Amino acid sequence: MLRVTVLCLGRLKEKYYIDACREYIKRLSAWCQPEVIELPENGDIVSKIPKGAYVIALCVEGDKTDSPGLAERLSRITLEGGSRVCFLIGGSEGLPPEAKALARWRLSMSDMTFPHHLARVMLLEQIYRAFTINAGTKYHK
Repeated sequence: MLRVTVLCLGRLKEKYYIDACREYIKRLSAWCQPEVIELPENGDIVSKIPKGAYVIALCVEGDKTDSPGLAERLSRITLEGGSRVCFLIGGSEGLPPEAKALARWRLSMSDMTFPHHLARVMLLEQIYRAFTINAGTKYHK
């Protein structure tokens, strides 16, 4: 089973974001081993990246994809023998350059700007959607 880590700079404070993340983590646990790690805004995200993980950095200059594209990428990672994926979400100042340099894929969620706390919820939902697409369920229409 794929292990999916989401490393985040900044801690959630708003109950509605916390509740939404909990819901998607609960849903994801049927498909993978999800883990969300919160670090302080100025924390060392690089040292927390799991060894051997396929690193995906969320950043504005990254590639854009749709939900089936993310599903295909996650499927390809596992087919190529990957057992761990690590998504990086920066804080209000984004990700440090050394974190981006470690990414095998830089992913942009949109040309629009979102609060990084909302981006976390959106990412967890999209990861869940990707697993349901790959499983052929009716969640993604």
